Amino acid sequence: MRANKTKRKKRNKILWGFLSILFIIVIGVGVYAANLYFSFSSALDNMHEKVNKSDKREEEVSIQDKDPFSVLLLGIDEGEHDVGRSDTMIVATVNPRLNTIKMLSIPRDTRTEIVGNGTTEKINHAYARGGVEMSIATVEHFLDIPIDYYVKVNMEGFMGIIDAFGGVTVDNDMDLKYKKYHFPKGEVTMNGKDALIFSRIRKQDPRGDFGRQVRQKQIIQAILNKARSFSSLLKYDDVLDELGDQVKTNFSFKEMMSLQQQYKGIEKNIEQLQFEKGKGGYIGKYWYYFPDEEEVKKYQDILKQHLEISDDVSSNSNDEEGSTYIVQAEDTLSSIAKKFGVTEANLVEWNQLSDPNSIQVGQKLSIEEPNHSR
Repeated sequence: MRANKTKRKKRNKILWGFLSILFIIVIGVGVYAANLYFSFSSALDNMHEKVNKSDKREEEVSIQDKDPFSVLLLGIDEGEHDVGRSDTMIVATVNPRLNTIKMLSIPRDTRTEIVGNGTTEKINHAYARGGVEMSIATVEHFLDIPIDYYVKVNMEGFMGIIDAFGGVTVDNDMDLKYKKYHFPKGEVTMNGKDALIFSRIRKQDPRGDFGRQVRQKQIIQAILNKARSFSSLLKYDDVLDELGDQVKTNFSFKEMMSLQQQYKGIEKNIEQLQFEKGKGGYIGKYWYYFPDEEEVKKYQDILKQHLEISDDVSSNSNDEEGSTYIVQAEDTLSSIAKKFGVTEANLVEWNQLSDPNSIQVGQKLSIEEPNHSR
């Protein structure tokens, strides 16, 4: 825990990239689990905390059956005598058919309804008002999707995971300085605290958020490389001790094993999404982020499509009026046509596409029944 309140505030704005790292570690934590089963299961039992099934699901999803699923990633700043707030919130959707992950970062100051509390305030207040379950309910309402799993981490303790691996090494693509920290261009080895600072730098990088995302991805890959190396085998006890103390999740040990077996290489297929069109402003003395309604709807559609649950998207529609499809990052006109059993010419005609090669992510395409095509 932090030594004092001032020190705690300095680390209050943990960037979403570290939750991405955590999520990948959770997926990859079973790399050597067959040989270390009993050591793993003890630590993971300490991590496991079950929550109720989402009301937006008729049945629970099955990772073993390769159902698409969603995860709420919460970075919590918890003091010794306070509940804390979720200063980082990310929704990740995982699709086994595509072997892809989409990660949407939700600004912590987003003004929305706090479900179960009867208030409209900052979305990160949900955790302080009602813990993980109220956070899940609030995010489900905001994005109109089910949240199947959660991973909660005390960010103060996450640095210990990197330290337990003996640090990480990255190939830094530019010379960076932040206060007393210096990260020269070239190969840099960092402990947990250094890695945290390295991933947070933004203003000192002319690329801004883009540069920050590059460094976050480097940290993720560096941890994966360490996790897979033989030299790290004997360090898993230390890593899992850190995870057990600082992390809570409703993933079971069996589900984590299935994730590792079924999603190999998925860390190369992560699409990072973020809100860009909203505006900030004050109500009284409090500052809020007001998301753009059209952008919220766009991300709702994208995540539903990735989860294969969208109400208005069906690859087997029998509706005489057809259906619609939300274009994904990996889509081409050819792949969409194949998915629905139609031709590219059909799609061009139905959607009046002037340039078939210029379809955009999030764009809605009309899909008519194959037997209606000409």
